[in-house]
Amino acid sequence: MASRIFRDDLLAGQVALLSGGGSGIGRATALELAALGAHVLICGRREEPLSETASMQPDGRIEGRACDVREVDQVDALVDHALERHGRIDLLVNNAGGQFLAPAEAISFKGFQTVMRMNIDSTWLMTHAVARKAMIPKRAGKVVTVTLSPHQGLPGMAHSSLARAAQENMMRVLAIEWARFGICLNAVAPSQVATDTYMSKYPDHLVDQTASTIPLQRMGTAEEVAWMIAYLASPAGDWVSGAVFTVDGGRDNWFGRWPPPQMADADGEPLVEARRPPAAG
Repeated sequence: MASRIFRDDLLAGQVALLSGGGSGIGRATALELAALGAHVLICGRREEPLSETASMQPDGRIEGRACDVREVDQVDALVDHALERHGRIDLLVNNAGGQFLAPAEAISFKGFQTVMRMNIDSTWLMTHAVARKAMIPKRAGKVVTVTLSPHQGLPGMAHSSLARAAQENMMRVLAIEWARFGICLNAVAPSQVATDTYMSKYPDHLVDQTASTIPLQRMGTAEEVAWMIAYLASPAGDWVSGAVFTVDGGRDNWFGRWPPPQMADADGEPLVEARRPPAAG
């Protein structure tokens, strides 16, 4: 399966470790990296979706391994396995994470801790283990962490907004501290992406109005986020570090229904129509 954007052998010989590879953005990224010639080790808590992702890549470049990235012992064992199997890790993609909708006053401490562990703890454990065991000894490597847009905050997801801000600052700080080891660290912040999870697990009224809140008037696709990650993994990203790349159709710059009233015609009809995401393939 060839990439639609990049040349096939762009990442030939590289080894990528990617969390949350069983669906959505993680699956699309694993397939894109493998199409570019990389060997991709994906992890998640359940074997079945990982195996399904691997089966979608006919060249056998994707391997799945169960791992709870919130647990230090499991993360260490995962990184050791990758090094034993491939001898190197060139790219780490921290994609695993999660949140749930709730007003801030209704979030219990247990729920808050759950989101912190899914996002902050997992990112730290994976990044620290890969850097310490693989990238610092090699004096090279790249880390990309998937966060969240808009950055001005999301009512109903206070816990996730806090966690994603921490992830981004983690990338910024480590980009400075580990520059002496030749490690580049960045974040990619997508807004609402039309993944199966978003389209089926979130309230219908929220999903139905999402496109109308984005200036480009459509939701993103998982492939569009994967292309940004692949760009950073490529030689084009060799001098890019400590940055946050917002991939959200302009959502980060606007809050509310789009277009605003001043962009309606004389009859009150909007001058911009909502559009569907481009078809995959």
